[in-house]
Amino acid sequence: MNFEWKEDQPIYRQLRDRMAGSILEGSLKAGDALPSVRTLAVDLQINPLTASKAYQELVAEALVEKRRGLGMFVIEGARERLLKAERAHFLEQEWPAIVERVEALGFELAELAKVGSNTKNGKKS
Repeated sequence: MNFEWKEDQPIYRQLRDRMAGSILEGSLKAGDALPSVRTLAVDLQINPLTASKAYQELVAEALVEKRRGLGMFVIEGARERLLKAERAHFLEQEWPAIVERVEALGFELAELAKVGSNTKNGKKS
């Protein structure tokens, strides 16, 4: 694993976001084991406490669970919980800024829908 870390956000938070992204995209599924804290720390060349803090965040969000003596595992329903939270965050935090920008640029909804449809189908508009 080789990650490029951003300077504007703590590494543990970036790691948490990447693990959550893996759950969302399905590369980590319910019941899957996460790498051990030590393995992750060595692979990413980070402090084990940083890796542990990222895992603690995932536990606090009920996305993974620690099984004593076995490690960390993705919880059943984690993807659905995460998707619900991410959608709510998008609608509350990101969408208003997008709407404001769309209105400032004078786009019509039909025009944006057409561009979106063409992009989805691999066409250029």
